[in-house]
Amino acid sequence: MILVHICCSVDSHFFLQKLQNLYPSKKLVGFFYDPNIHPYSEYYLRLLDVKRSCKILGIELIEGEYDFDKWLKVVRGFENEPEKGARCDLCFDRRLEISAKKAKEIGANFLTTTLLTSPKKSIEQLQRSGEKIADGYGLNFLTIDFRVKGGTQEQFKIAKENRLYHQDYCGCLYALTKQREQQERVKAELFMPISKQILPNSLEERIKLYNDRVRAEEINQRYEILREKFLNYRLLRAYLKENKEVIDSYILPYSTLKRKNIKFKIEKNIKNIYYANRENIIMIDLSTFNKLAKTNYKNIKEVIYFPLSFYQEIVIKNKIVNNFYSLSPIIIVENINQKAKYELFMDAKTYDDIKENLVLLG
Repeated sequence: MILVHICCSVDSHFFLQKLQNLYPSKKLVGFFYDPNIHPYSEYYLRLLDVKRSCKILGIELIEGEYDFDKWLKVVRGFENEPEKGARCDLCFDRRLEISAKKAKEIGANFLTTTLLTSPKKSIEQLQRSGEKIADGYGLNFLTIDFRVKGGTQEQFKIAKENRLYHQDYCGCLYALTKQREQQERVKAELFMPISKQILPNSLEERIKLYNDRVRAEEINQRYEILREKFLNYRLLRAYLKENKEVIDSYILPYSTLKRKNIKFKIEKNIKNIYYANRENIIMIDLSTFNKLAKTNYKNIKEVIYFPLSFYQEIVIKNKIVNNFYSLSPIIIVENINQKAKYELFMDAKTYDDIKENLVLLG
């Protein structure tokens, strides 16, 4: 029996098929143990796809513990190590150690890992770690390089044909941070509004998509997963002051400022839409918002904690500005004081992104 430590479906689907062909007489058991993956919603999404992959291949899958806190202690002090550095050694040791214990527990005599097929990982590092740990448990570690002779290209072809979830970072918090810094991109994976509103191309939106995909397959519904390029948005932090006092406010999507802080006054009111004298800022009161949204919010806190969907808010925004492409800040407050001095702090980002859409076919 071979226990196969699994990191993600893109690596495992290809790797497991190759193992099935190479060792047709041996039972393969998958073991998903990846406490390094952060945040948990990303972990859940990868596990969801691995379950689907193993079901397709007819392979038993065991889920390990998501002991993220213990993993953090293991790599403490090595947060700034580069990819394939000392932190990866510690991470491999931890994950393969727990995998080896599981192999002994279920009676397997061979151990290997799908990390061996990841282009981002060092086979030499994995071999050193795997052989050292396997030897301590009386196991044989299988170091197999399926990347050679066009293996990586075949791997990605198989992943595309099977419509697997293809993550775009290794998994851990530190690798994600370095990668996004190099790309000059927002670490959107680490943000969630206190309202738990599902944002475009968030992990929560992807989880919904891949759960919908599973349900479609259960009823033999034909579908496609199509990718599209779009302008994404994240509001990182914001507050509004009225006469130097912070007041409750809510900011609609795609509101941006040239700089993070600006003082302004109300210049005009046209049909209960208030226009500021700077940065094309627009304000509306809660009563106007309720009329536009056909809602019955009693105060701004209710809007914050129980918001409309992101896409419903886009519709409301377009009713206010009548311009789908507008980046003007739109702020909702309970009441507007036209004589007040306002100050807005807002840290918001717009950025190019790619999202997936599930399209159900007839």
